[in-house]
Amino acid sequence: MGDKVATREAYGKVLVELGREIEDIVVLDADLSKSTKTAGFAGEFPHRFFNMGIAEQNLIGTAAGLAACGKIPFASTFAMFAAGRAFEPIRNSVAYPGLNVKVAATHAGLTVGEDGASHQCIEDLSLMRTIPNMTVLCPADAVETEAAVRAAALFRGPVYIRLGRSKVPVIYDRDSYTFELGKGITVLEGNDAAVIATGIMVSMALEAARELEKDGVHIRVIDIHTIKPIDQQLIVKAARETGAVVTAEEHNVIGGLGSAVAEVVSENYPVPLKRIGVMDTFGESGTEDQLLLKYGLTPQRITEAVKQVMGRK
Repeated sequence: MGDKVATREAYGKVLVELGREIEDIVVLDADLSKSTKTAGFAGEFPHRFFNMGIAEQNLIGTAAGLAACGKIPFASTFAMFAAGRAFEPIRNSVAYPGLNVKVAATHAGLTVGEDGASHQCIEDLSLMRTIPNMTVLCPADAVETEAAVRAAALFRGPVYIRLGRSKVPVIYDRDSYTFELGKGITVLEGNDAAVIATGIMVSMALEAARELEKDGVHIRVIDIHTIKPIDQQLIVKAARETGAVVTAEEHNVIGGLGSAVAEVVSENYPVPLKRIGVMDTFGESGTEDQLLLKYGLTPQRITEAVKQVMGRK
């Protein structure tokens, strides 16, 4: 793993590149362009950037109107306000008519830091994946983010892209990385257990794998960057070949990746399974490291969970 880069930074960078390549791309923000990193696009394409103010429902409604006119709108704000405050417009004005709107939500999860529970969105994956017609992406690093945003721009239909505030390790090599919507990636091979992770927890799963190797345990690490449609084939294959599964996400354990994987496994190939995530509680104010440690989103917690599910085989 290489240097640390925030996925929101990668989003801002690739958005400018896409703006140069695709004239129909427009960007909307809710008075947070410096934080969401859409300011770069605004600076280069001021006539294609719209600051909607602190009015997230209007942000989505306007994006829907622009999509209906043939544009490719990227609508950005914090995940709490995108998935939470604007849920109904996303459902009724974007997903129901199947409009080509990309909701790129930053500051997801606990790692918003000192802003506390009101801004820590741990429900967005659950909310977005229940909406028909919605594709849900949660990239693990900067390289995957750039590829995911490009794929979203070329895909026709509603997309929710989950992005973070904090810097995360770069896992992938840009020259060799390939992104495909709906297809997970086996980052590390192993047959003792499978750790299926998304977002910032992919790098933590790889750290856990290194620790487990010292004990002679070889786990398979899978990056599920597309929460919906989820890669059922890859998940069932991992369950069948390893016999034990752990999921890891910076999200409530209810409704997110863990729930999605549990649905696939229980219906197709039941094996012992453990979900790592926020245990159905609100976060609080604190630094990134303090919060991840307190809520058990660590390589050590993944290591413990792997040993637990292996003991249940």
